[in-house]
Amino acid sequence: MKNSLLVLVMVFFASLSMQAQVVNPTTAQDSIVFEKMVHDYGTIVQGSDGNCEFKFVNKGKTPIILNDVRASCGCTTPEWTRTPVAPGEKGSIKVAYNTNNVGAFSKSVTVNSNAKNTPVVLVIKGVVTAKQ
Repeated sequence: MKNSLLVLVMVFFASLSMQAQVVNPTTAQDSIVFEKMVHDYGTIVQGSDGNCEFKFVNKGKTPIILNDVRASCGCTTPEWTRTPVAPGEKGSIKVAYNTNNVGAFSKSVTVNSNAKNTPVVLVIKGVVTAKQ
């Protein structure tokens, strides 16, 4: 009795793992590939330029559309390519960090798109020191 129950449970889990591997080709979408995922400002002085840029390439076969790009707080402002990015073409996300805030920081920018690897989380980090 125990053996047959054990076999039944094993067959059940095996069938679940097989179903997880099935890919529907009609819903597969393309990949967005960033040149870098983290921008480290290092140590910068209060009031310094807090701008950086994350560039990406559409590695798929259909246009990629960035649906939403959100920063983790109000001290970080993203701007992004609003038009569809064709296969093989490049786009960018520009991020501005408010460097008037003194201290260490690590902020994230979440990128939602129609790519299969969405969402993508980008990170900016560094340390802002007070002006002398």
